[in-house]
Amino acid sequence: MAASHVIAVVGGKGGVGKTTFAANYAIATAVDTKGKVLLVDMDPRACGDIGMILGLKPKRTILELGAHEGRIDAAQMMSYVSVHAPSGIHFMPSVLDPEQLVNLEPQHAATAMKHAMNFYNYIIVDLGNDLDGAGVKVLESSSMIYVLTMPEIIVLHHTRRMIEKIQNLLFPMEMIKLVLNRFTSTKGILPQMVQTNLRKPILGIIPEDEATAVQCMTKAQSFILAAPRTEITKSYFMLVRNIQQQQLLDKLAQLKKPSDALSRLSGGKASRPGSPSGEQKAPSQIVFDRSQMKDEKPSDQWSALKQRIHKQLIETMDLKKVDTETGNDPKKKAVLREKTKTVVVELLDKEEHPFRSRDEIQKLVKEILDEALELGPIQDLLQDDSVNEIMVNRKDQIYVERGGKLVKTNATFSGTAQLLAVIERIVSPLGRRIDEKTPYVDARLPDGSRVHAIIPPLSIQGPMLTIRKFAKHRLIYKDLVKFGSMTDEMADFLRSCIEARLNIVISGGTGSGKTTLLNVLASFIPSNERILTVEDSAELQLPQDHWGRLETRPANIEGKGEVSIRELVRNTLRMRPDRIIVGECRAGEALDMLQAMNTGHDGSMTTVHSNSPRDCIARMETLVMMAGMDLPAKAIREQIASAVNLVVQQSRLADGSRKVTSITEIVGMQGDVVTMQEIFGFRRTGMDKNRKVIGKFVATGFIPKFIDELEQQGIKIPRGIFSVT
Repeated sequence: MAASHVIAVVGGKGGVGKTTFAANYAIATAVDTKGKVLLVDMDPRACGDIGMILGLKPKRTILELGAHEGRIDAAQMMSYVSVHAPSGIHFMPSVLDPEQLVNLEPQHAATAMKHAMNFYNYIIVDLGNDLDGAGVKVLESSSMIYVLTMPEIIVLHHTRRMIEKIQNLLFPMEMIKLVLNRFTSTKGILPQMVQTNLRKPILGIIPEDEATAVQCMTKAQSFILAAPRTEITKSYFMLVRNIQQQQLLDKLAQLKKPSDALSRLSGGKASRPGSPSGEQKAPSQIVFDRSQMKDEKPSDQWSALKQRIHKQLIETMDLKKVDTETGNDPKKKAVLREKTKTVVVELLDKEEHPFRSRDEIQKLVKEILDEALELGPIQDLLQDDSVNEIMVNRKDQIYVERGGKLVKTNATFSGTAQLLAVIERIVSPLGRRIDEKTPYVDARLPDGSRVHAIIPPLSIQGPMLTIRKFAKHRLIYKDLVKFGSMTDEMADFLRSCIEARLNIVISGGTGSGKTTLLNVLASFIPSNERILTVEDSAELQLPQDHWGRLETRPANIEGKGEVSIRELVRNTLRMRPDRIIVGECRAGEALDMLQAMNTGHDGSMTTVHSNSPRDCIARMETLVMMAGMDLPAKAIREQIASAVNLVVQQSRLADGSRKVTSITEIVGMQGDVVTMQEIFGFRRTGMDKNRKVIGKFVATGFIPKFIDELEQQGIKIPRGIFSVT
């Protein structure tokens, strides 16, 4: 008899059509190759489904065949199988009753495969979508493993987990062949995106044909025999012939496969799904095939050496466990770093590499330690006071902002896996997640720096990470005056406005310094007042003691439990605040903020994304509409005119400098228009030879209408500061 091949069929997730695929693929193989085919149902969660599809009622099982001692002849083999007369294939289930699954040991599956391989050219085994001990034994006998997936994001996530699990059992990646089932060009994810997402080529595509599927299922017939001219049948034959033409099974059979994979299943304990001793591996939170990332080829010797040492370090030390145990305790972290450093040096001594100078070794050890225990190549950038923002576009492209200018650095991650590990190290302690439902996350570092991460399939070139650093030393208004962001007169004026409990909105574009300015202005609030801050990601640092901080919460893995800024703003109203500060109004919370400003919470502040004071009014009007209250435009403008006293415009200029370019009073309403008057402004006159913006701060000559109210409160502002200079 010709060589015998076991072909395992595994589902990336339940409901991908794996059982139907296994039955039709077995029949297509028998028809096209004229070989002897055995179809085996070993799906522990859907025991008996294949028998129903083929209209067969088997009497004997893999459990019985695996318990057969000694040799077995052809007649005995025939007593174990059921014959599907229309196609000629033979069929055998693992058990007849799900309750018998507890008796099916891995060795039964191994023995059954050995017996069957003496009589069949092809053995197609449906293993379900959750590998157990018996399933792993089948994989050890297999030449090829089909992993079925569908063009849906959740299915792709589970498919990645399955591929990763097989890889972790040390089966060669070449054995795993991807089949895209139920594909339709009018909906779902395209094959190219599936391949990119799973980092594996698709071997076969089975089109969606619901009408044929329903008709054949109803009659307990296969596509291959009942609908031979349909596209779905042609796709099965195309897949079988592709395998035959490439002689793929013979080639794959030569690969070295593990003989002890079972020992690595569930931490060394083999158990069936649902059994008391069964251990379920926690799903990966990152939407990526980690197993393939481990095989990424480094771009140079330096990166390759770091990758090898890092891999050996993980095998030597349980870094995740010790990292959890140390927490944020600096003393424990220092001890761990020294202990890890000793191990790294020992590992380096055993390696053959060209880097032998003292400086090279020290730099190498430091980079490895940063990768293993800190945030890798961005660790030094975080400690560099001249860096304001870090932008990781991909593993080998990192930009920073220095002095308002974007500069590319020489720092790189050794691989995508390392970049993902850094994202996990940031996100995990905060209880945030990044997965197939939310492939992006906002978080913060322990020092308050704001972090945004986004991963494939949304970011095409790989994970992206952006960190807006929080100043180690809290800036005060004198720093802004020193940097040229405002004048002393402007700072004194704003201090007076805040002490007088005027409502202020800080307007500006992305990266213009709105949060920094909000932090400075909030420091002017008297210390005897109760302050409540509401933020997406807590960044504000106030010097006052009587300060409560609220932060939003994202939805959990079931999509529940989200707490938005709007809900938090409503909660602050019940917490007896003197001042409410909202980090940024992005949606319907703008309405709640205006209502709070209008109903006794004077002196509140927030920021809004806009490019001018006039744009700020239009932007706030749009945000209020997002609250879904269906208010007329004029009513919204009246609310804004009544609630907001000042708009402070913050801008990032062409040379990277950040300045308060306008302080504008909202005067009231004239018809349907909110009237405004600028008090202070920045007037640009040109650029010098170093491309620095030239200009000066000026007073417009307009005296605010609220100046008399301030004087009545005992807050005196010299009127001379409003004179045109």
